[in-house]
Amino acid sequence: MAELADAPDLGSGAREGVRVRVPLRAQSRSYPASPFDPPVFKVIPVTKEDIFVSVYSFVIFGYNVFEWNRMSKIIVPFSILFPIFLVALSCNKNNPVSTNSIDYRQEMRNFVIALSIYAKNYHNGFMIIPQNGQELITDNGETDGTLQTAYLHSLDATGREGMFYGYYNDDEQTPEEEKQHLLDLCLLFKQNNIEVFGTDYCSTHSKMDSSYLLNEQNGFISFAADHRELNNIPDYPAVPYNENNNDILKISQAKNFLYLINSENFNTKQDFINAVSATNYDAIIMDLYHNEDIYTSSEIEQLKTKQNGGKRIVICYMSIGEAEDYRYYWQADWKEGNPEFLEKEDPDWKGNYFVRYWYKEWQNIIYGNDASYLKKILDAGFNGAYLDLIDAFEYFEGKE
Repeated sequence: MAELADAPDLGSGAREGVRVRVPLRAQSRSYPASPFDPPVFKVIPVTKEDIFVSVYSFVIFGYNVFEWNRMSKIIVPFSILFPIFLVALSCNKNNPVSTNSIDYRQEMRNFVIALSIYAKNYHNGFMIIPQNGQELITDNGETDGTLQTAYLHSLDATGREGMFYGYYNDDEQTPEEEKQHLLDLCLLFKQNNIEVFGTDYCSTHSKMDSSYLLNEQNGFISFAADHRELNNIPDYPAVPYNENNNDILKISQAKNFLYLINSENFNTKQDFINAVSATNYDAIIMDLYHNEDIYTSSEIEQLKTKQNGGKRIVICYMSIGEAEDYRYYWQADWKEGNPEFLEKEDPDWKGNYFVRYWYKEWQNIIYGNDASYLKKILDAGFNGAYLDLIDAFEYFEGKE
């Protein structure tokens, strides 16, 4: 697969807000009733690693032919069935794989692991923080499952929205069942030395106080967002929770963070830089762009010092589970099915499209080459990446 050509930085456009997804509990997968069921083919891109899959598929095909002939009255020569297999295999330049063979959760784990390796090889100490999708920590999405250690080792923290407030509606307490499910999973991350960034959506001062306290009691670093659009620096509390003048060089040292990925209320990049520089948050989560203007490494460097002189970390937001039509990579002729990895528009979020995130073409946009999104983040000098739509696996599981 040829790498993408360098694309011009056309900008991101203003992000209109952030939604909170209701996580689906671990669902039983649908598999063929027997090894003799006919395969259902689905086209996905070829990668080098897929050679093994093709060989394996051929072996299984041969086995099924043998068994079918053995158990049926009619003998169909292998020489007749083999061309059928080749036609199916060559129906597209990309290899077909049984729909039921795709483990959407593992594909997302693999995606995160791969981009983490790429980023950390380029910049030792670069931080990877997936947001939501905490079910990926175990094989069954529950705390009693088997830990997915390779995935854990690729992370520096996990981000969680709406654990205590704002799960269904802003400024509303998250129902007990949902809260406990999320809390248990986040505590499992914490027990495995992975920090937790908690974002609650609440604006009543007493609820914001409660959010900060509940997160702190569980050992989480938190932010109470009074606007779901994440487009402002909250007036309350007057100073960041657990404000300090420490030098923050890694996530475990942070006591608080600011989640400000929509800069629509700032006229220029410098207005944004000045406003953030006047705060003492230990970590900043922001976008790579202000409207159509990408931040430079010198501008990001300005943000790495708190008002009180302490150092802080600056982390860049990036969606890897959906494509956004205001990003630099978006092409005018893109629509559902073109390119092939592009699925339908997210009904809850205009301009955002589900993607088959295991497709190499999409992953090439995100990481692995000089034109990729992650390379732009690395070149801009960010300390880490905050990965959104990790829970996109729920969309594909829901389709089956």
